[in-house]
Amino acid sequence: MIALWPLAVITFREGVRNRALYGITLLALLLFIANFLISGMFMQEIGKVAVDIALSAVSLSGLLLVLFVGINLMAKDLDKKTIYMVLSRPISRFQYIVGKFLGMALLIVVTMIFLSMCAMLSIEIIKLAYPNYFQRFSWPMIFLALSFSTLTMLLLSALAFLFASFTSTSFITLVLTVIAYIIGQSLSDVKALVEAPQSVGIQVSSVTVKLVQIAYYLFPNLSLFDIKTQAAHGIFLTTSYVFWVVSYGLAYITLSITCAALIFQRREFP
Repeated sequence: MIALWPLAVITFREGVRNRALYGITLLALLLFIANFLISGMFMQEIGKVAVDIALSAVSLSGLLLVLFVGINLMAKDLDKKTIYMVLSRPISRFQYIVGKFLGMALLIVVTMIFLSMCAMLSIEIIKLAYPNYFQRFSWPMIFLALSFSTLTMLLLSALAFLFASFTSTSFITLVLTVIAYIIGQSLSDVKALVEAPQSVGIQVSSVTVKLVQIAYYLFPNLSLFDIKTQAAHGIFLTTSYVFWVVSYGLAYITLSITCAALIFQRREFP
């Protein structure tokens, strides 16, 4: 752990100095400001729209953070060959992967906390302006939705590290991460569709069903973490569901980073 902390701090500082981070933060702030204008256009649904836009802005900003900052933090060491300097020190490749991920995780958590505070501030201002449209409002559900968004970004970052451990360029890592995100968001709906095609009047081959079922257990089910609808409508989740989803996310993160470290240990550099 002593060897991991300096690497994590260096990674965090590199992420903070990345100009893309400031662009992403500025975009999020503009979306929060736009929330005041857009919500006022839906007089009967102001509360739901305000919550949904604020949470969506945080999720989008977190996704951009992982794709354009997180992937670059590891790719830069490989592209500029600075990884040789790092590995020449008394640190193993396993520790390198874990340390870089801890630094990125710290950057994600700090950024998401800041964005979450801005999101809650925008919701509170709109709530004060239109108190009659927030009858089913729940701060605990807002906080839970923001926490789930943070966990989603940590999971996606772990997947990016897994892809970076065996790919040759950051572009391939970016493409694979985007594909994993798209699949993870739509996997549950696709699985339900191919397993009951008669409900929509289509035919699906058994091979397609098997492939979708394999993908369902191979890729992360990111739709489990998307509770913006429940938060917008003030629908509470059961404690068992929250515990299961958090455990699922942490287990997938741990497995992804472990696999990334094991693959990286066997990788040969030119």
